[in-house]
Amino acid sequence: MSPSIFLWLCVLLILLEDGPQSARASACLQKCPPNSTCVSGTACHCNTGFKPPQGKTEVSRADICEDINECDQPKKETCGIAADCHNTKGSFYCKCSPGYRLLSGGVKFRNVSENTCQDMDECQLNTKICKSRSTCVNTPGSYTCTCLPGFELNPEDSELCRDVNECTSGQKPCHKTAHCINKVASYQCRCRRGWKPVPGSPNGPNNTVCEDVDECTSGQNACHPSTQCLNTQGSYECRCRPGWKPVPGSPNGPNNTVCEEIPFPKTPFPTWTLPHGIKSQTLSNFFEKVQELGRDFKPASAHDTIQDLIQEVDDLLESPGDLETWPHSDQNYVATNLLLNMEHVVKKMSKAPSNESLIFKATGGTELSLKIKKQGDRKITLSVKQAKMILDWDAVQESGDSGLSTVGLLSTPGMSKLMAEAPLVLQAEEQQVLHETHKGLLQEVSPVLLSDVISVFVSNNNTQNLSSPVTFIFKHAVAPEPQQKLFCVFWESGQNGSHWSTKGCWRVGTRDASTTCQCSHLSSFAVLMAHYDVQKEDPALAVITSLGLSLSLLCLLLAALTFLLCKAIQNTSTSLQLQLSLCLFLAHLLFLTAIDKTENKVLCAVIAGALHYLYLASFTWMLLEGLHLFLTARNLTVVNYSNVSRFMKKFMLPVGYGAPAVIVVISTASRPHLYGTPARCWLSTQKGFIWTFLGPVCIVFSINLVFFLMTIWILKTKLSSLNRDVSTLQNTRMLTFKAMAQLFILGCTWCLGILQVGPAARAMSYLFTIINSLQGVFIFLVYCLLSQQVLLSASIQDFPLSVLSVS
Repeated sequence: MSPSIFLWLCVLLILLEDGPQSARASACLQKCPPNSTCVSGTACHCNTGFKPPQGKTEVSRADICEDINECDQPKKETCGIAADCHNTKGSFYCKCSPGYRLLSGGVKFRNVSENTCQDMDECQLNTKICKSRSTCVNTPGSYTCTCLPGFELNPEDSELCRDVNECTSGQKPCHKTAHCINKVASYQCRCRRGWKPVPGSPNGPNNTVCEDVDECTSGQNACHPSTQCLNTQGSYECRCRPGWKPVPGSPNGPNNTVCEEIPFPKTPFPTWTLPHGIKSQTLSNFFEKVQELGRDFKPASAHDTIQDLIQEVDDLLESPGDLETWPHSDQNYVATNLLLNMEHVVKKMSKAPSNESLIFKATGGTELSLKIKKQGDRKITLSVKQAKMILDWDAVQESGDSGLSTVGLLSTPGMSKLMAEAPLVLQAEEQQVLHETHKGLLQEVSPVLLSDVISVFVSNNNTQNLSSPVTFIFKHAVAPEPQQKLFCVFWESGQNGSHWSTKGCWRVGTRDASTTCQCSHLSSFAVLMAHYDVQKEDPALAVITSLGLSLSLLCLLLAALTFLLCKAIQNTSTSLQLQLSLCLFLAHLLFLTAIDKTENKVLCAVIAGALHYLYLASFTWMLLEGLHLFLTARNLTVVNYSNVSRFMKKFMLPVGYGAPAVIVVISTASRPHLYGTPARCWLSTQKGFIWTFLGPVCIVFSINLVFFLMTIWILKTKLSSLNRDVSTLQNTRMLTFKAMAQLFILGCTWCLGILQVGPAARAMSYLFTIINSLQGVFIFLVYCLLSQQVLLSASIQDFPLSVLSVS
């Protein structure tokens, strides 16, 4: 058999065998759902990428093969890193994440092994991807745009950058001696005009350090030959030499100053002669030596002349000779002339020395310190052995003065020998304070000099009203005792003689061995220690005041509670008594607890103002009480009494609290500084300020005394018509007691304060303190304990008692 025939026979056999099977397979597929395949001709299985319903392995026509989401698997198992999974029906594919691409080319891949995703460098792919003044920085899968150095994000547009001003950003990139100049995206540190870089420190952004250019030594100045160059920080100044002055219209400056020589007097010494009517061999010898110094004076030897003069003055003060036998008034006169002449001579000669600071000392302790003003000086300090002075140049220099300015401090400890027994004159206000806190200075004891006498002089002659005070610090070996007071004083001369005065000077503080003073003028100064007598408070009066006011506080509180809680007795009268009790209670309470709180001046002034108001309000209510008593006595009928009540109810509150408020407001607005004294938180007696309290009080107790006498006179005529059956003796005793009590309640006893003068002052002080500290007790006793409830229908025999008890 040939091979081809054999082949065709085999094919025929196969076709005959598979025919029935194909028919069976076709029938099976018709029973399977979509996305499934018939297996073995009988069973249906879901295709790859699909899954049967839960719990089945085979599916029927009614079942659904669900798509399997391969992307639900962990990314690294499906696509790998830097790639994203994309699910499709029955399958899936992978793509590189944004910012990545396949190294092998193409777009999609099927499994991790095919993952060749690499980061794309957007900065290289697109060089213009970022805007100007910024640079592109590649990041994994993306990129960022950052501002170049020297730039920052613009807050108005986050995609734009703007220049950073390093000079104003607070970074302070340059050295303090250099000047910062901002540039685009950078800065530069340069030296200012008149400065130069330190060697090895060129102009640059970080390492520039500058130093001042000395125009005077380097010759880089334009000063006129008649001037001398003075180097300053960053500049220079052309100033006149000592003994020279600027030509008019040529002020001190770096270019335009021209000077001319000052004609120096042949001698700076005045003609020193003995005061008229005074003969002294010691003074004659002294004046002769001084005149000899003047005859031999030469500007070039001014330094030696000043030293010789200081020594001559020191010798005179060390050995006054026959001056010690002179009357104190003549000694004071010599001291005044000596101080004035010394000031004149030293002021004249101080223009000659060229040194900026000079100190002259004598063997006996006399000392002179000189200072010549230099450019840039604002405050100056001069010191001698026992004193120091601090002043402001601007305060003592004449406006427009561009020449030399000189200040001197002269200490003459021996001058106290010629100032013995000199009187002390206090300012009026200081004298008033002493009068309030102490009995005053002991007139038989003269003030004692604690410090050296110093004199101050400057080039300016007008030093009486300085714009800022001069400070002096005096050293003294003796510390003040409790009964001694220190004063900062100056030596004042007048037609009636010389004396120490506190005008324009005040003490700032005192330590054990030094005292600080301030003065608004220049002269000769010192520290005086004056004895004073401490005004000791009578301990018995203090105890009586404390006990009396404490008892009154208790009684006033009980009285106020009685008026508030007892409804049956509440009427116009009890309303007046309630307000009086409250005001007195608050006033006494504040007096006991805060009258001595003088440490804080503001708090003390507030306490004084509160006491002023409360006590004035108390006296106003006393006045209303007296008025009510008088009106009640006149209107004896029920109808008229009701009219009185309506009148009092309408006006008593505005008057009782408004009138004292008006007085206190006016007093505070006119003189607020007079509230509070160094000893008590009360009204000052200066300028009659205490009469803002005493005036209204005197008026109140005077009017109340008149009201009381008129009331007693009215009731006297009614007593005769009383029912004879009433016990006359009993009513008379009660009437007399309550009448006397009304004198205390209405404040009439305050007139005892005026009687505290003369021999009976002590007795009147005790009587005044006892009676007025117990005013609250009388109020409680009369208005509460002895009060009778009075009805409008009370009989005529009870009326006098009701009137006097005002219940």
